[in-house]
Amino acid sequence: MEAGLGASGYNEQFEKLYALYADDVLRMAYFYLADKHKAEDVCQDVFVKLYTHGATIAPGKEKAWLLRVTVNSCRDLWRSAWLKRVVLGAPTLEMIPAQDDDIEKREEKEELMRAVQKLPTSFREAVLLHYYQGLGIAEIAKILDLPEGTISSRLSRARKKLEILLKEEATGE
Repeated sequence: MEAGLGASGYNEQFEKLYALYADDVLRMAYFYLADKHKAEDVCQDVFVKLYTHGATIAPGKEKAWLLRVTVNSCRDLWRSAWLKRVVLGAPTLEMIPAQDDDIEKREEKEELMRAVQKLPTSFREAVLLHYYQGLGIAEIAKILDLPEGTISSRLSRARKKLEILLKEEATGE
């Protein structure tokens, strides 16, 4: 957000960023945590941080900043012992929108999301940012503060792991 804006300009800029990116932040948190209420809490926290730290964000970098803060907030929640005890293994099927009339496609999406939720955290982050948010490897590397080669490697390994998980689910192992 631009430094030097008056209070009303700052509020307008904040509202504009909220309108543009709130859905992305909420979806990212939702896919990461597989819990609607926790995702809403993270989304709210992220935008509170934007409001309080927004003047220090370089113009044009707002989405990357928001997604980085979202991932970090989700990591913090996921690491908490309480969340691991209560949420780990919770059904993730509600993450798939019910708008598909084609039951077969819906079942495939549900199967894929179950497999994505089984991935190690580092793989899941890369998959969600790349395939769900549509970010490139360079953008993901900046968000996660990792080398591009690490992101490429994680995506490659995640695809292989997903293939194994999906085959196991298909054969009922």
